[in-house]
Amino acid sequence: MNITIVAGARPNFMKIAPIIEAIKQKHLEGFNINFRLIHTGQHYDKNLSDTFFEELNIPFPDKNLGVKSGTQAEQTANIMIGFENELHDNPCDLVMVVGDVTSTMACTIVAKKAGIKVAHVEAGIRSGDMKMPEEINRIVTDSLTDYFFTTSQHANNNLLKQGVRENQIFYVGNVMIDTLRKHEVHLKQPQIWQDLSLKKGKYLVMTLHRPSNVDEEQQLKSLIHKIATIAKDYPIIFPVHPRTKNILEGLNLKYSNLHYVSPLGYLEFNFLVKHALGVLTDSGGITEETTVMNIPCITLRENTERPETCEIGTNILVGNDMEKIERALSLLLNASWKQGQIPELWDGHAAKRISNYLVEIFDL
Repeated sequence: MNITIVAGARPNFMKIAPIIEAIKQKHLEGFNINFRLIHTGQHYDKNLSDTFFEELNIPFPDKNLGVKSGTQAEQTANIMIGFENELHDNPCDLVMVVGDVTSTMACTIVAKKAGIKVAHVEAGIRSGDMKMPEEINRIVTDSLTDYFFTTSQHANNNLLKQGVRENQIFYVGNVMIDTLRKHEVHLKQPQIWQDLSLKKGKYLVMTLHRPSNVDEEQQLKSLIHKIATIAKDYPIIFPVHPRTKNILEGLNLKYSNLHYVSPLGYLEFNFLVKHALGVLTDSGGITEETTVMNIPCITLRENTERPETCEIGTNILVGNDMEKIERALSLLLNASWKQGQIPELWDGHAAKRISNYLVEIFDL
């Protein structure tokens, strides 16, 4: 059995790493299972792509489609053209996609039109927000997928409501947590730790990249002003996404406690998260990592496709409501944050469950 695994952006790399390891183990055990790794090139900053292959011991891709940036339509079209050529030259029995980035949707469409079955890892999650490109990617991908590997009961229920048959849904847990658990002991201090003499629990980490927060200049200025002003006694470490950097350059936002840094590798970024007082973010994946590491997380979004991080985890949604942001920061700075728990099956063994199911599904 030959599987083509697709990665396109930073979160994908963290999800495929344990899956590749589990597939390799099955191969060593004598099962007829092989993989070919395709990197679409959707994220092309070295710290958002190559570094993750190096740090997480992922084999470098068999093919990089080199798509890079562009509009949603341009990027989707270029991925589809490149991936169609890839499948023509290297036929496979299954295409495995992960997450909800443009590459996930585009490669799913190409595979299905080529008559190849698709497995979607992290299937079924929904935010209900159709303004998010990722939500459209999720819906399109799951409308075509054959095998759904899910992270939560919420995801299972979403798929059942969509009409997916129970025997197509495989509740395996969260592969991103597999990667976190494996590499937690290898986290390393970034240079900014020494440069600013940071101390555990005495600083904040912030990430922003979603259009609803960064595309409108006044909105971005208001957000940063509110956060930096309230957290005045705490350094804020802000690894700047390439997309956000282009917008920030024209705003000249300077606060004594706000420190812009270049995108960090996986081990350095999670070192900062693990030792922070708290995290402010509009990322979905980071809310999963903070929940497992028991780090308070303030999510600058109106909704989430990972409700379990709010229901039992350490996450609170505040959107861009300035009063909610102020209340959440007050809870954080006054050591009054809620106590979180780790969701079911977020135990570091999701990829093993996936490989076991693949062997079972395809009778290897």
